[in-house]
Amino acid sequence: MNADFATWSHLEKLTWLDVLLALSVLVVARLLSLLLRGLIRRVAESASPHLRLSLLRAMPVVRLLIGVAALIAIVPIFVEPTFTNAVAVVASVGLALAFAFKDYGSSLIAGLLTVLENTYQPGDWIEMGGVYGEVKSIELRATRIVTADDTEVIVPNSRMWSGNVANATSGRRSLLCVAEFYLHPDHDGFSVRAQLAQVAEVSAYRKADTPVSVTVLEKPWGTKYRLKAYVKESRDQFIFITDLTLRGRQSLRDAGIRFTQIPYSVSEPA
Repeated sequence: MNADFATWSHLEKLTWLDVLLALSVLVVARLLSLLLRGLIRRVAESASPHLRLSLLRAMPVVRLLIGVAALIAIVPIFVEPTFTNAVAVVASVGLALAFAFKDYGSSLIAGLLTVLENTYQPGDWIEMGGVYGEVKSIELRATRIVTADDTEVIVPNSRMWSGNVANATSGRRSLLCVAEFYLHPDHDGFSVRAQLAQVAEVSAYRKADTPVSVTVLEKPWGTKYRLKAYVKESRDQFIFITDLTLRGRQSLRDAGIRFTQIPYSVSEPA
């Protein structure tokens, strides 16, 4: 207790000159940061395209270095630079960082368990944290997922503790795709089911020797059909669904089957 009091007793000896000096360091660091950020941006915009992103990537690094340098310059003003005080400051900073980075540690543990348990792997299509896409890489802190719209989303691994992870492929190249059709209830259901199954069986994207199924669900506004089939390559799943939808709709129209629409007041689950 006495050691801790001695560490911070130097604060009682501070003068307005010390405070102004610390504020001056902060102001200079801020101005320098703004100056270098503007300079780097101008250089990056005038540089060749392949160097632009590399130069812009240096901006946060430069700001971090300036901040660390300002902190190193300010600390001796408030804390007398002795060995005891240095140990006390390091211990205090370490304790603060431990609380600040507890979520980071949680993500590290979750990432380690993901690799050891093989929950998912690069190339799998998963839904994690409300994001569905292909796993690009599994890092210690986060998983990088590329969505169907070619957007990379970085999801912290700690999401495993608070939510479910849905894996559509689990290390396989194929996955189950579903195309939905909404028809007027006045039709031959057996004929429609056979037509839709034929549409999937002859598709160039379907994986051979895999089952095709059609499920039917009667709704107040019509009949809902779900055509299920396995695609050859997981990356072609949306092209496969598009193929099933377009060819299935054309086949039903040629047979004179009428389609229906879900009323706007009805909330249809996905």
